[in-house]
Amino acid sequence: MNLAVNIAGVTLKNPVMTASGTFGSGEEFSEFVDLNRLGAVVTKGVANIPWEGNPVPRVAEVYGGMLNAVGLQNPGIDLFMKRDIPFLKKYDTKIIVNVCGKSAKDYCEVVERLADEPVDLLEINISCPNVKEGGIAFGQEAKSVEFITKEVKRYAAQPVIMKLSPNVTDIAEMAKAAEAGGADALSLINTLTGMKIDIQRRKFALANKTGGLSGPAIHPVAVRMVYQAALAVKLPIIGMGGILTAEDAIEMMLAGASAVSVGTANFRNPAATAEILEGIRSYMEEQGISDVKELVGAVEDK
Repeated sequence: MNLAVNIAGVTLKNPVMTASGTFGSGEEFSEFVDLNRLGAVVTKGVANIPWEGNPVPRVAEVYGGMLNAVGLQNPGIDLFMKRDIPFLKKYDTKIIVNVCGKSAKDYCEVVERLADEPVDLLEINISCPNVKEGGIAFGQEAKSVEFITKEVKRYAAQPVIMKLSPNVTDIAEMAKAAEAGGADALSLINTLTGMKIDIQRRKFALANKTGGLSGPAIHPVAVRMVYQAALAVKLPIIGMGGILTAEDAIEMMLAGASAVSVGTANFRNPAATAEILEGIRSYMEEQGISDVKELVGAVEDK
């Protein structure tokens, strides 16, 4: 049985990886799940300088998931290179570094710093607010998506995955813009913008008022967007959004994803990634499938 998948020329031993921001950089979860079993570990977002993140409270539980407004708190690229990359290199798994920034210069600085580092892929989080465009996320306008993709590609030594925001009218347009900018792969979806109000206190549950909605509640939206993106471009896609079980992961692959990222499920069950991988293996045995790539885009439209 072959579980290996290829993302932009990089072979992963299986299609299951972690989603950025839900797994740290692996160390805090390593006592619960064997990182050697994962196709890849996707790190928390890394910026050119340390980010403090948003004021608290930052997280709220909601129906079918959670809202978060952590604000991409991170220690910056210097500490990341010194501490997190050496830790991950101890394991037999691919390393995907999630990169965030508030301007094109921010992104390119991090990407350039990582050029000589032993990491396999770069995932560019374009849901960050573009400070030069009044705070509108890079990923919310097609021209911005193409622009930031082109800029990052100028400095990147590793293949570039553009992580698309779902807070758009037409996800296919954004996927095409990333492809036009030279992206090597896509990952989607990032969180949906949501809000929760505490009716007893008549206050917002999050200090930031709005936050990113993740978890099972967004899964049907994610499947739809992965399907639309897969039809629109020829790039490999990493599907994410509310993947809680192997069934969810398989559904995402049938929609067109070559691999999947598991996010919010890690908070509920730190061993979720390993269990999802075993579930995919069991499904393939039951269905007589010898190669996991047979699942990619295999949904029948009749």
